Amino acid sequence: MIIGAQAMMLKEEFARDGVFRTLEKLAAIGYRSIEVSQVPMVPETVAELSRAQHELSMDVSAISCLLAAPEGSPFDALDADFAKIVADAKALESQHVRIGILTYEALASRARLEHFCDTIEEYGKRLADEGLTLSYHNHHVDFMRFDGDAVLDVIVERCPNVFLEIDVHWVQRGGLDPVRTLAAYGDRVALVHLKDYRIGHVPEEAFARYFAGERGAVHETFPTLVQFAEIGEGTLDFPAIIAEAERIGVQHAFVEQDQRYGRTSLEALQTSYSNVVAMGFGDRF
Repeated sequence: MIIGAQAMMLKEEFARDGVFRTLEKLAAIGYRSIEVSQVPMVPETVAELSRAQHELSMDVSAISCLLAAPEGSPFDALDADFAKIVADAKALESQHVRIGILTYEALASRARLEHFCDTIEEYGKRLADEGLTLSYHNHHVDFMRFDGDAVLDVIVERCPNVFLEIDVHWVQRGGLDPVRTLAAYGDRVALVHLKDYRIGHVPEEAFARYFAGERGAVHETFPTLVQFAEIGEGTLDFPAIIAEAERIGVQHAFVEQDQRYGRTSLEALQTSYSNVVAMGFGDRF
């Protein structure tokens, strides 16, 4: 399994410093693989990614798309940009196309969820005909239930041509064990997101209010203390997670951290890289 970086983390650096120059910095850390997300795939971006492939040996292992883009969105969508998505994937030698989230309407009822499933299944078939794999990325809401069935299980059952990108942080936040979840979905898992799960500190402001007599000030912060964290800086068992991902045949995993709490993306990616190396998995990069 190759461990890369989720380039969503670098979108601000891409915009400020350019795609290639930013990927030079990523390569200097030790990463050789990326998943592209939340980055407009304009011709200049595709060209810079291609340059990074050839000059930095930076593999573009997966690209992202929406199912349907809101008006004015800069991101490609399967309904309007299918041919371009296929062309970009082939130009960048990316086998994997992924959807980062379900439509919010799909959470409203089982019928709407099943309609979403049937739609992405059709695109999964069409991409398979092009030699590409469509994967769906989970969040914690994918473990809510309709009639006793988790959203993610409905997707798996109704979409045989759609694979999964299991995000281990969101699995934990959804109340499940990441290692057991990887084992349960097995060969339906094509990609994995690696980010840790941390309980942050109670803010000083809450203690100030508490000591001033506001007795509920500390307790009311409890639902807000869950944080995204660099690998090895939280509570998840990453040696077991990486081992299980490899056991079930996952080829690509990506370090991701949605929020960095004052650190830069490259600093966070460096910490995750160093910690994974210290765990004994340095040869996966």
